[in-house]
Parts: sequence; structure tokens; C-alpha cells
Amino acid sequence: MSIIRDHSDIQAGLEALIAIDPRLAVVVEASGPVPLRLNEPGFSGLASIVVSQMVSRASAEAIWRRITAAGPVTAAGYRALDPAIVATFGLSRAKAATLLHLSTAISEGSFDLASVCALETAEAIRQMVALPGIGPWTAEVYLMFCGGHADIFPAGDVALQAAVAHAFGLEARPSSRNLAAAAGLWSPWRSVAARLFWAYYAAKMRRDVTPLA
Repeated sequence: MSIIRDHSDIQAGLEALIAIDPRLAVVVEASGPVPLRLNEPGFSGLASIVVSQMVSRASAEAIWRRITAAGPVTAAGYRALDPAIVATFGLSRAKAATLLHLSTAISEGSFDLASVCALETAEAIRQMVALPGIGPWTAEVYLMFCGGHADIFPAGDVALQAAVAHAFGLEARPSSRNLAAAAGLWSPWRSVAARLFWAYYAAKMRRDVTPLA
């Protein structure tokens, strides 16, 4: 299993992707620099991804500032927060429940977010989605941005669907299934392809939807 560790890996991935699929040369040119966006594995990294789901970047950043202002973002620290404090963060009920379940599992030692990153991607995703409130997108993005997994493409991501449709002149966004099938061409660098299309989306649609970094 390949691991992305720094910007040289991103560059190597982009070069390989263009060789695999020459159509991507235009996408690379239009996107500008492709961010690394690599964080340390652990509760804070996964919590920031949960926070960023289905909200604007501005809203996610505002919520994250409130969480970090309440103290160090560790599993034990979050679990110990007064529910009245948590209520001021602006989290949805579902996200608040997810973060509480997650902080409890980690602080009690029943789940290790660092160890899961060392697993093969399919097994890591299987174990993560067994956690309450953690779906495939969350698991995939965590493994990409905190585990450095190089061959993941979150095909259910609406921004990726829109970016691919725009870049390739499609009449409509591809479905998750169709995009996943199409992204198979970009293996073993699908995580770099996803970063590329997020960067393309930001550049062409003027919106930054990637998880908090």
C-alpha cells in the first residue's frame, strides 16, 4: 500500500496520472497547486472531517474554532466537556452524537485511529464504518488526509462529481457508482486524482469544499 507523505508524492502522483490519462493535463493546468492537506491521525483529524460534512467551509471553520477554544481536541478532553459547552459549538444533533461516541470509543481504548491507518484500505474502511455515525465518505477522507492512503477516490462526494462533469464536459454529474468505475483508471493514485479535482472545483467554481486542514 502506497502512502502519501509530502508534496513530492503529490507531484509524482500528478505526473503518473497524466501518463495514465492525458485528459488530466488540462485539469492540472486549470487547477493550480494541488494541496497536500495531510494531518496527524487521531481524534482531532477525524473530528474536523465530521464537522466539515455537508456545511460550507465558513460554517465548518466557525464550529471548529469554538471546539478548539474549549480546550485541546483530544478524545478524553472532548468526552469530558460539559454538554452545555458542546451545545454552543453549533453541531447538528447527529454530529454531536458521532463525536461523543467517537471520543468515548477512543478514550476507552476500544478503537485506535492511528492503528487503523496502517491497515489495507478496504479493511480500514470496514472497521471505521462500524463506528456509530461514521460513513464511507468520512472513513475515506480520514484515510486520505490523516493516513496518507494513496488510492482512494470518494466517489460519493458531490463536489468531485461536479468537478469531473465540468472538466470532461458531461451533461450531468456522474452517479457515485459510475464515478467510482471511471476513477478506477486512476489507480494507484486515486487520492491524488481526488485532490486534483477538489482543487479544480475550487478554481473553477470558486468554492473550497475540501475538509479542514
